Amino acid sequence: MDLVEFTSVVERHGQQPTLHVDVGGVALRYLTPNLRCLWRVQTLATKEPVTLQWLNRIPSGACLLDIGANVGMYTVYAGAVRKARVYAFEPEAQNYAVLSGNIRLNELSHRVIAWSAALSDEIKFDKIYLSDGDVGGSCHTFGAALDPNLQPAKLPFTQGCFATTVDAVIAAGAMEVPEYIKIDVDGLEHKVIKGAAATLKDNRVRSIIIEINSGLDEHRVIVDHLAALGFRHDPAQFEKAQRTEGFFKGTGEYVFER
Repeated sequence: MDLVEFTSVVERHGQQPTLHVDVGGVALRYLTPNLRCLWRVQTLATKEPVTLQWLNRIPSGACLLDIGANVGMYTVYAGAVRKARVYAFEPEAQNYAVLSGNIRLNELSHRVIAWSAALSDEIKFDKIYLSDGDVGGSCHTFGAALDPNLQPAKLPFTQGCFATTVDAVIAAGAMEVPEYIKIDVDGLEHKVIKGAAATLKDNRVRSIIIEINSGLDEHRVIVDHLAALGFRHDPAQFEKAQRTEGFFKGTGEYVFER
């Protein structure tokens, strides 16, 4: 199941091209309105192999919370391949539109729902600062113009945005306690964790995959905090997953299990 094979067919859904992917006999379809979205589909098997391996261990029908879903590469994968019930959060407007389109395109609305909101450590209206204006983009930050190393950055675009917390979403009854949580918000993961304080104490949460920047104090604290809550991790797994060069050097996926 780790192998992702591509069909050679590029079709159109309405006015937008799509690319079809075959995963173990399950056909996935993704909207590809630009080259960046096309690249995301083409690198599905190689960009974050640890994430795919983690998703493939999710039992059929389990509940996944996908925080920082972007255009829905892993949201769709989890819903279609793993038959997971998925709650996906993506605050950037263009990404959210394609995410929602991918859910519809794969006929997953009966078990996948996407929210156009940020998850953070407080409930408030603010701006989301965008690294660029193209759909499929990443490295956007809510509440302040920062790069993934949490340094001030000149980000060229902004959108109005609403943020809430994992705990508040569950308390409102909009989502059940997820068994599996994926967090990838390009630097602000520590705020998501803080806003999920009550949820993470619940033993129904079985596993978390989170992108950690080993160069940030705020992120190193996450590892100790989750360990104190009973989550185990393998340091060798992170060492293998982290990037060894480029702007994201020292960043990689940590897998925590209960």
